[in-house]
Amino acid sequence: MTQQIPTGAHATERHPSTPSLSTADKASLTSGAGDFVTTGLAAAGVPAVTLSDGPHGLRLPKESGDGGQFDLHSAAPATCFPPAVALGSGWDPQLVHRVAGAIAAEASAHGVHVVLGPGINIKRSPLCGRNFEYFSEDPLLTAELGGAMVRGLQEAGVGAALKHYAANNQETDRMRVSADVDERPLREIYLRAFERIVRRDRPWSVMASYNAVNGVPLSENTRLLTDILRTEWGFDGIVMSDWGAVRDRVAALRAGLDLQMPGTGGRTDRDVVAAVDDGDLDESVLDTAVDRLVRFARRAADGRRNGAPADGGFSAEEHHRLAGEAADRCVVLLKNDTGLLPFDRSSGTVAVIGELARTPRYQGAGSSQVTPTRLDTPLECLRRLADGARVEFAPGYALSGDGDTGGAAADEAVRLAAESDTVVLFAGLAAQDESEGFDRAHIDLPAGQLRLLERVRAVNDRVCVVLSNGGVVRTSPWHETVPAVVEGWLLGQAGGGALARVLFGEVNPSGKLAETIPLRLADCPSHLSFPGEEGRVRYGEGVFAGYRGYDAAGREVAFPFGHGLSYTTFAYSGLRAEVSEDGAAVTVTVTVTNTGDRTGREVVQVYSAGPADSEVARPPRELRGFASVTPAPGESREAVVELARADLAHYSAREGGWRVEGGVHRIDVGSSSRDIRQSAEVVLDGDPSRLPLTGRNSLAEWLRHPVGGPLLARRFARARGGDAGPGAMDDPVMRRFLAGMPLDVISEFPQSPVTPEDVADLAAEADAASHGTSA
Repeated sequence: MTQQIPTGAHATERHPSTPSLSTADKASLTSGAGDFVTTGLAAAGVPAVTLSDGPHGLRLPKESGDGGQFDLHSAAPATCFPPAVALGSGWDPQLVHRVAGAIAAEASAHGVHVVLGPGINIKRSPLCGRNFEYFSEDPLLTAELGGAMVRGLQEAGVGAALKHYAANNQETDRMRVSADVDERPLREIYLRAFERIVRRDRPWSVMASYNAVNGVPLSENTRLLTDILRTEWGFDGIVMSDWGAVRDRVAALRAGLDLQMPGTGGRTDRDVVAAVDDGDLDESVLDTAVDRLVRFARRAADGRRNGAPADGGFSAEEHHRLAGEAADRCVVLLKNDTGLLPFDRSSGTVAVIGELARTPRYQGAGSSQVTPTRLDTPLECLRRLADGARVEFAPGYALSGDGDTGGAAADEAVRLAAESDTVVLFAGLAAQDESEGFDRAHIDLPAGQLRLLERVRAVNDRVCVVLSNGGVVRTSPWHETVPAVVEGWLLGQAGGGALARVLFGEVNPSGKLAETIPLRLADCPSHLSFPGEEGRVRYGEGVFAGYRGYDAAGREVAFPFGHGLSYTTFAYSGLRAEVSEDGAAVTVTVTVTNTGDRTGREVVQVYSAGPADSEVARPPRELRGFASVTPAPGESREAVVELARADLAHYSAREGGWRVEGGVHRIDVGSSSRDIRQSAEVVLDGDPSRLPLTGRNSLAEWLRHPVGGPLLARRFARARGGDAGPGAMDDPVMRRFLAGMPLDVISEFPQSPVTPEDVADLAAEADAASHGTSA
């Protein structure tokens, strides 16, 4: 259920913290003292707040001098947990919560008050260079995992900075581009996760992104920062800028941005003071921002005192083990024909091919980069875990250029493959191929790696490909030519051990894709409008982002959203979907039976489809909830998912709010968005329209209206003399012809069953009936 939070609190704040401060002092609080430190005023009891990049571990720049300045090119060691691209495939909020708690413990030990994360932007295109920092192409999954990260941090006394708000879905021209998004997709896809987390999990801060939305920069966007975020959703924390995002400090304050980061050495503080002195900025606006910042600073100081580990430290070894457990959960088994996996670790020879096995990619590049406390490589861990099997290695390619070392290295890899019982070939992207700051131009693996794979496959048909990548890579057509494919994403510092445990069967994989892997880039719903041109990008696919678009267009994909295999199998039965007595919730229950020979975890995914006669274009199905069960062989367990009625709504731009359509809603339950095992139907009452009916409403809108429809039907019946016989409105062809026509236009036709006067009377009667009054 969505937690309701009082709104509009910002309008009645009394500024208890500001009367004793000068305008200059107030202005100083609204910008940083340095790169990662806010301004404190000791005399006023306002502590400075230390921030750290995240969100999959602390990026701890070393101080290079006084004044809160940092050396951004070096960092102290911290546990590098799996980035969001991997955690998204875990579909495990409880695990994310534990990871966040560990990050908070390290933050407290290092004197950090706020971690700059989680990042919850939607993966609109697989080309986005920063997709490794984000969870999913789906807002519900993003909200559940991002919310768990917020709770895990803040319950341990460290603040979260929810980012990047909003519609920040590309790196191309990221500091200037305007994301031009219609209201419905903005609400349903790009704001939905922010809304759920703000309402339910109460983050201490939200970070405003670089980009503009519909022409207005986020840092100056009153509608997004104040009207929606604060007044509508009830946000009570601070809004900080992304680093360098503020263009006009005074306009940003007016819009609702409280904190400019990083500091500007007092330059923009002076702009604020001058604007107050000149009357260009009402001082009460500054006071409101300062009150929020003072509460934020004191909350951060209290959180550190209350949440810091009792011994002032943490166990790096325990956190490394947790990072490994998380990585285990994130590995996705995409394909396993002929049961090639798991490998036998007691005999035979396994050829490990690929430089990525020896020099792994385990995180993305940019501001989130962590210096790990240690690093497990897949090659070392495979050798350690082998118990009788021989593990041999050949690099095969270089992590530069197109990945082709030319000649000798590839020849040696092919020779090793030919002499071995089984081959595991590590393929993926080098750091220079994907990073914060730029988008990719394609989704192909390096050409040298593909050539090597083809040669290896020609000499050994027992090949498993393990992928290491922060953004989706194209697997077609080569995935059809090998028996096994493992998606390893970027798994953090303990990822090497996780891959070894999955390949040798110590861990039964249970990861599920949080984004679709397309057959080709051109199939992506956003393809023709990404990354835009001349400073604007049009979100032309509307609500049909990710799997919603692939499914609506009926496009084949390589591997669908939610897909992921196991070393066992599961059967679904006994689906029940029951509407609560008050109509506010739907309880979905299904039995999952382990039909294989080993214990395994299955993520049960619940989707819904709107009424067949929906008044808006809707995807064939949308994720509404999920749960996991872990039955032993032969065991059956129930999965129960509670759906709030409100979560089945769509956003009506015309009515300015969320609406549940009345009628039959289909509930689909399955193992992926395209592996639906069972379906059921529920009937829901619709929400009444917020708008009064008028003559400008179409005939179809009148007939669909719960009050206006019966009124108009009775008027039609009277016009033809009660039961005197069928009229024009009973002719299905004529009815379709007239369906989209405004009723006042129909009333002007000769022999129309309603007159203009009738239309006015009907509108008044419908309005009165809707509001419980008499016309």
